[in-house]
Amino acid sequence: MKIIFTTKGTEWESAMDPRFGRTEFFLIFDEETDSVEVYDNRAIENEAHGAGPKTAQKLTEYGAEVLITGNGPGGNAAMALQTTGIEIRVGAGDMTVRGAYEAYKAGKLKKA
Repeated sequence: MKIIFTTKGTEWESAMDPRFGRTEFFLIFDEETDSVEVYDNRAIENEAHGAGPKTAQKLTEYGAEVLITGNGPGGNAAMALQTTGIEIRVGAGDMTVRGAYEAYKAGKLKKA
């Protein structure tokens, strides 16, 4: 299963980014291969409108099955994500990526 995290850095110990659409990075963990990929999303900061839906589109391109974030996606992005079937978990805004993963596995993150 591929799990994508919104994060402020590129490592397991990086702080989670509570934002979805304008997150700095995506860290994607593939549980089957135990591999990590990182995607730089900082260019989205220059977008005046539509950052959330554009970011939602990227998640489908990355093959994510679970999104772990802080506050969750806004209205337009949430609608775009509903059609993808990606499971959304929120409440990880004050954690590291590793902490967010452990909280997810322990069932401690809220389903959006």
